[in-house]
Amino acid sequence: MSKAFVKEGGQDDDDDLPEMPAIPAGAKNYITPAGHLRLKTELLDLIDRQRPEVVNIVSWAASNGDRSENGDYLYGKKRLREIDRRIRFITKRLDFAEVVDPMRQENIDQVFFGATVTYADSRGVEHTVTIVGMDEVDPANGAISWISPVARALTKSREGDVVTLRTPAGVDELEVIEIRYQPFEPARD
Repeated sequence: MSKAFVKEGGQDDDDDLPEMPAIPAGAKNYITPAGHLRLKTELLDLIDRQRPEVVNIVSWAASNGDRSENGDYLYGKKRLREIDRRIRFITKRLDFAEVVDPMRQENIDQVFFGATVTYADSRGVEHTVTIVGMDEVDPANGAISWISPVARALTKSREGDVVTLRTPAGVDELEVIEIRYQPFEPARD
């Protein structure tokens, strides 16, 4: 076999996968109850359904003989590494997760984790965002991470406050119009 197709030093295909968002040093992994349930459900699906299916495919493909040109075997092994990597990632995230229920927030007149905030930028355009955990981010549906610049600018503000948002694009003023605490339901895939 040509050495052109052999990886040096036992490298893994994990290097080809995108980096998962890291939790800042010393920070907690805040997550809503719905986000926590979604991660647990995904983990159980990976362990109980997806991984066994791929293991069966790889086992069948390996029994067919020559593995060097066996697409089912090669793809199956790669998919198995991806599944195992995702299982390790979710397990670590759940181990350090601190579930925060927005419905139990005591200071409902201030912006904290789990708040749904409507604000106007300096051009008068209104935006509504929900401050959620890093594993629940969905900007298209208004779910932003609690460590995002917008969330940090809004945190601890009250209705009517004007806060300063500093970004690489410049400085903007945001006026807090409304603060609500409601159950967060992530968008379905």
